[in-house]
Amino acid sequence: MENGRGEVEVYDRAKEVKQFDDSKIGVKGLLDSGITTIPRFFIHPPESLSCTAAIAAPPPTSNIIPIIDLSGFDSDRRSIILDQIRDASSKLGFFQVTNHGIPAEIIDRTMASIKAFNEQPPEIKALHYNRDMERSVSYSSNFDLLISKAASWRDTILVNWGPNININEIPEICRSELVEWHQQVQRLGETLMEMLSEGLGVEKERLKALSCTEGKTVAGHYYPFCPQPDLTLGTASHTDGVVLTLLMQDQIGGLQIKHGEHWVDVHPVSNAIVVNIGDLLQILSNETYQSVVHRVLANHLRQPRISIAIFFNASKREDFYGPLPELISPDKPAIYRTFTLSEYTLKFYTTELGEKSYLSNFRL
Repeated sequence: MENGRGEVEVYDRAKEVKQFDDSKIGVKGLLDSGITTIPRFFIHPPESLSCTAAIAAPPPTSNIIPIIDLSGFDSDRRSIILDQIRDASSKLGFFQVTNHGIPAEIIDRTMASIKAFNEQPPEIKALHYNRDMERSVSYSSNFDLLISKAASWRDTILVNWGPNININEIPEICRSELVEWHQQVQRLGETLMEMLSEGLGVEKERLKALSCTEGKTVAGHYYPFCPQPDLTLGTASHTDGVVLTLLMQDQIGGLQIKHGEHWVDVHPVSNAIVVNIGDLLQILSNETYQSVVHRVLANHLRQPRISIAIFFNASKREDFYGPLPELISPDKPAIYRTFTLSEYTLKFYTTELGEKSYLSNFRL
């Protein structure tokens, strides 16, 4: 590309990414600066942007995401709900749950607190900006910014909810809301893990015994308006490298799953929680359950999109994981080898978001 003097300009992507990261302003800061075009390192290749207009013109199959009513899960309806969860987890890897027991006012309050955090002055947010995954709290734009081929148009605050969490590191503007949200969603997560275990035909405490409800990361995502939404994504296509993800999203829309050759909208349902199977549960279930590729479109609306995910993962880093022995037989041999959680986590965090190729390291 030539500049005005007829000289060829060399694009230094690494330099531009570092300048952006060092600024600690995130994409919200870029937008507030008055930009009308996005920096080059946010531009995705055309093949990864296929059908990004689906949010405006959903395909005929866009209502295939099951909505499962959890009311009466501890009554005689349990077998019906179990069948629905097993079916959705095996065929789609995605479903939504209603009547889950989390009050609407808690959902509204938590979503509002994430919005409020992101709309503070940049110098206040910058106090929390870091990429240290070992800290209780980190705020940044794209956790894989430094290794990805193209950045996505979102900012995220992450809270690692382990036994050593320092609650006081959570910004005060959203601290009490996130603590309350975590307490509520922990109960729902444990209930779903029990039902997913039963759906596999194993003891209902099986996943819990593997510490699958203990490792938790809460991610509050903020997707501001993007001036060129046809050139980038809110979140690149990927699968979740965890056991299970629970997500609440606002009414903006933009979340999609890959179903066959099509991208299908996960339409917002008021107060519903989106549930999706992670890669580690796909492994543990010996592929009875399927993790599915999903993405978020860049936000073309003037109001921000907010979502809050909690990623449930195993916590025993030096224990071995692999397909559950109860699910292995001569007719269905193990598809994956056993490995420590430390090895698995290292592969995940050193692979660009969107590449499921790291799973090939564990296939037999």
